[in-house]
Amino acid sequence: MAVLRKLSDADLSGYIRAQSMPVNADGPYDELARATDAFADARVILLGECSHGTSEFYQARAAITQRLVAHHGFRIVAIEGDWPDAAELDRYVRSREPWGERDAFVNFPRWMWRNREFADCLAVLRSWNATQPKHDQVAIRGLDVYSLDKSIAAVLDYLDRVDPEAAATARERYACLSPFVGRPQIYGAEAVRTGQTCETEVVHQLMDLLNERLEYAMKDGDEFFDAEQNARVVCVAEQYYRSMYHGSASSWNLRDSHMFSTLRRLLDQGGPSAKIIVWAHNSHIGNAGATGMSERGEFNIGQLCREHFGKELVAIGFSTSTGTVMAADDWGGLAKVKRVIPARPDSWERVFEDTGLPASLTRWRDNDDLREALDHVRLERAIGVIYRPETERWSHYFEANLARQFDALVWIRQTSAVTPLPGARPEGAPDTYPFGL
Repeated sequence: MAVLRKLSDADLSGYIRAQSMPVNADGPYDELARATDAFADARVILLGECSHGTSEFYQARAAITQRLVAHHGFRIVAIEGDWPDAAELDRYVRSREPWGERDAFVNFPRWMWRNREFADCLAVLRSWNATQPKHDQVAIRGLDVYSLDKSIAAVLDYLDRVDPEAAATARERYACLSPFVGRPQIYGAEAVRTGQTCETEVVHQLMDLLNERLEYAMKDGDEFFDAEQNARVVCVAEQYYRSMYHGSASSWNLRDSHMFSTLRRLLDQGGPSAKIIVWAHNSHIGNAGATGMSERGEFNIGQLCREHFGKELVAIGFSTSTGTVMAADDWGGLAKVKRVIPARPDSWERVFEDTGLPASLTRWRDNDDLREALDHVRLERAIGVIYRPETERWSHYFEANLARQFDALVWIRQTSAVTPLPGARPEGAPDTYPFGL
């Protein structure tokens, strides 16, 4: 096996080609989905993407997800999106309300989840759910932390229905944040400047909700779980917008810690047999300890899952070399279809491009020889909601050990931009500030 680590770039590409399964680059991705049957023993499957605006990645993840749901007992699909917005999609998928009734995911970057490819996936899951008993339907959940305003509104709406007296108390506590509605970044800046925060108020509100857990849950366990999670989001979001001003590592780690704890809560709620699929960027689902992120003091959901779930985890990265992508020039900017520069010669993307395969699935979870061949560091590209080709080397490439970052890679050499759902361009601060991932 040691010999494999010394392969030239050309020989490495040839070896990867021999170990990979070719797939249809243009879809449909049914063959790819069937190949992921090999991972059905996992409890947690993380599906990545090297950009937030690539059509083929959404289509491929949809095919894999539908296969895992229909044939392997996965009943939770968790996305890199906010809890209350995902809850609206969940109500649609479980036939509780029509698509878009409350306009989920309307803020920047709206194309990330309001796109035709994801909408088609949700429609398939809705149809599948219609054939299942309520207790065995697939749910859509959000892992992210940006929904401060929406989560406050959801907690108050819940308490108005079940406990008006508690709702009045909650309004008094959340009033601390009311001057910053729609401007959570301003709250963070003011808290750092003055030293005055709303931390005590939001934590006490969560504790009060938890103290009434038994009584509230007896009325409607699902509704209470939703309210409790929104109260948790408020607590973490309050910390997050303050931590932004203490450096990117602290805010990144807080965000991914929240995503991981939410994932664990979802599994706990589902019981010992619960299985979950996560859709998120490669930078979240790949093991951060195998990348340059660790040198910056950052960890992610992939690393935390690896440490906690071990062999019950599978992380699948998605990568491309060139084509087009939906992205913006800057925060809150207009979405554009941008040309992706072909991969650098010193990147993992170029190694896979030189296999000559237009698209493939490469698995090394149970292939020690292949893992050994991939066990070294090269550059890897990450495109978030922002893409700046003019500074690509410094703004979009980082070092990564592929063998330790993922368990498998879906490669599609040339990809295309997602198709946004129609709607007016939103205004206001971007949801993913200060990160584009």
